[in-house]
Amino acid sequence: MKRSRDVPELLAPAGSPDALAVAIEAGADAVYLGGKRFGARRYAGNFDRNELEDALSYAHLRGVKVYVTVNTLILEKEVPQVTEYLIWLYDLGVDAVLVQDLGVVSLARDLVPGLNLHASTQMTVHNREGAAWAAGLGLKRAVLARELTFAEVEDIARSVPIGVEIFVHGALCYCYSGQCLLSSSIGGRSGNRGMCAQPCRKPYDLVRGGVDLYGRPLGLEKVPTHGDYLMSTRDLALYPHLDRIVDVPIEAVKIEGRMRSPRYTAVVVSIYRKALDAISRDDWEPSEEDMRDLALVFNRGFTPGYLMGARGDKIMGRKMPGNRGILVGTVVSYDPIRGEALTKPVGDLLPRQGDGLVFRSPGGEEGMVMRSSPRVHDGLMRLRVRGVEKGAQVWLTSVRTAKGAASRPEQFIPLEVRMTWDDGWPVLEGKMTGPHGGTVEVRVRGRSRMVPARNRPLSREEIETHIRKTGGTPFAVRTLVMEYPGGLFAPLSELNRLRRDLLEEAEAKLIAAYRPSSKTAKADRGRWERSVRERYARPISSPPTISVYVHSLETLRGAVDGGCQRIYFEPTWMDHREVHDLIEEAMDICRLRGVELIWKWPRITRRRRLDLASEVLRSSRIDEVMVEGTGAAQAARSARPDIRLSGGLGLNVWNSQTVRMLAPAFDMLTLSPELSGEEMADLIKRTCSLEDRPRMEVIVQGNLETCITEDRLVGAALGGPVTEEAGEVFWGIRDATGRTFPLWQDGDGRTRILNSVETSLVNHLPRLLQIGIDSLAIDARRRTERYAREMTAIYREATLAAKGGEKKDLERLREEARSRSLGGITAGAFVRGRKE
Repeated sequence: MKRSRDVPELLAPAGSPDALAVAIEAGADAVYLGGKRFGARRYAGNFDRNELEDALSYAHLRGVKVYVTVNTLILEKEVPQVTEYLIWLYDLGVDAVLVQDLGVVSLARDLVPGLNLHASTQMTVHNREGAAWAAGLGLKRAVLARELTFAEVEDIARSVPIGVEIFVHGALCYCYSGQCLLSSSIGGRSGNRGMCAQPCRKPYDLVRGGVDLYGRPLGLEKVPTHGDYLMSTRDLALYPHLDRIVDVPIEAVKIEGRMRSPRYTAVVVSIYRKALDAISRDDWEPSEEDMRDLALVFNRGFTPGYLMGARGDKIMGRKMPGNRGILVGTVVSYDPIRGEALTKPVGDLLPRQGDGLVFRSPGGEEGMVMRSSPRVHDGLMRLRVRGVEKGAQVWLTSVRTAKGAASRPEQFIPLEVRMTWDDGWPVLEGKMTGPHGGTVEVRVRGRSRMVPARNRPLSREEIETHIRKTGGTPFAVRTLVMEYPGGLFAPLSELNRLRRDLLEEAEAKLIAAYRPSSKTAKADRGRWERSVRERYARPISSPPTISVYVHSLETLRGAVDGGCQRIYFEPTWMDHREVHDLIEEAMDICRLRGVELIWKWPRITRRRRLDLASEVLRSSRIDEVMVEGTGAAQAARSARPDIRLSGGLGLNVWNSQTVRMLAPAFDMLTLSPELSGEEMADLIKRTCSLEDRPRMEVIVQGNLETCITEDRLVGAALGGPVTEEAGEVFWGIRDATGRTFPLWQDGDGRTRILNSVETSLVNHLPRLLQIGIDSLAIDARRRTERYAREMTAIYREATLAAKGGEKKDLERLREEARSRSLGGITAGAFVRGRKE
């Protein structure tokens, strides 16, 4: 196709072999899919190894790239399996692997250096520094966080030497991808393991109350909101904005939907393909018909997303969490005798026989399939339906005769063929363009000799006719040069067999061209076998320190009075001077008592916040910072090369390979709260021999921060701005079981949602000491000075009891912690692990 304007790669989801085929037919340049393990969509059909091999062959023969997802977090015991899997994928010739786990990056870089890696959106790349860090490790592409603005995406795309990929269509997560622990905390189904139960699509009540001396809620009351599904997002649809998006040097635009039907894939991919092709010819205008077809195949209400400046209700669909369809009418009256709803149409789209309708009213929903097309008279439709309310809205949710995929013109791989004869033996030689523009050559020899004809020799034209037949294959003979001596004969079946041999050999050679050489593969496997023979080392047990997360000077004083050794101070972000002065005052308090102060940066650090933090860091006396992302770490070191770093939960430390990756930069790392005690022990044993091993910390007390979102939930749900009275008002969301999840809005306007029950590992300290944990952390953010002081004192006593005291002492201290907790206590994954 002749193009006057470059457009990005169109990347389509392939949740099953059927979806793969229709995505390619609809015009995808590349597809992404997952195997049966290590992919972030465990509930999709996915591909076993045989299916994956077939998928690679099918796609590559049609010039389509295949990216395989290995984008879950990996347990220590799984490191050998995922290593073998990466080598197998590389040997298979996949075009790239999408990864989340930093440990998987480390494995691939060391053991399969030729494997292309893409940073999955689960890696939460949301700033220029994070993209630069990925580029420095050799990753070829970063799928950016869906919360970024157009300006931020453009800044990264133009300033960092890494390919940029963005989502343009499909479901949105409420939380920053890769940073959500909500499903894991509630039911043990981890989104970081591809098993999200989507609790964000459930109904919740917004509640408000006072707080007691420990920061717990008092007198909770339900607050009326505009919708019950407080965390349910609309679906992204950037189709109307594609012409603006392609002006940015984006490498790929991505469609979400590996758990959707093949029909969804076919329709959405074909519409975006058609649009991109028209844009490439400078001949495109958004089509209302295309938008309608996109809505009919599936939608929760469309949004242009954060990328195009949407916020609040333009992002959220709080009134319903499922497929909406298209509004086609409103019930004017209902005749119970005839069972007919007199309906005034909205727009020009009318339902027909076989279409699906839903009548929605405050009293509920009524669904039906049209048995016949409606009668229309005087501008009103008569719809036969069981009792519905006047004023009910009529939504078209499925169309029997809906438009399918517009198949792209059939594309063939051109073959240049030369036919010669060697002492009567026919020989076919072919050339074609392989991956990355290289030339692939094939040669086959006939299975029998052509002999001089007794009667009628084969003509040049007859031979050419049979050699050019390529039907049912991805090839087409572009040129055929024959050096035919003439006068020869062979059964036509032999010519057909010769042609088939050539095409089969061409297919095999083309598939093989995507794969590494056998020498490279052998070297990779040798490195892998050596790596899995590494010995475990025993941890060295030493008394753990006690760290406390705080948000205010009052809570900080309580933690210091309670006897902590380290403070992670995360004040509400204000302007440069106020933050600077708060940190300086906190340092004076801590140094007077011999307590280390670490300035904790927010988990999400976008451009404005990174610039402000770097400015404060350059002028402050602080000598250590806690960050929760690699981009923030890079920014901190750029501002102060001598700064020490601690790593928070956002780094998702699940295995020793991640520790190895981060060890040179970090003095302390926080282990993921999704790990069990046994999984922590495996990790620690594998890292004890590291020369620059960071100290290991576990959060042992506090309501776990499960979700961070750009949605200003309280203000948006109420329909206006809300001023939070710090320490005086409690906000939360309550689910159908009565559990209340605390929430608060930080200085950047982001909502942070905490677990409904408080983590407490006080009676498990003997096991933590045996494992070799170096530091115990209490999260006292948004709690009171009294909570911080008393909980710290409980853990100081517990660490002494754990080293030889009686079990009853720890049981007593657990009850002391429970009496001060918010929502009760749980040992969480440390004891029960996760559902796999």
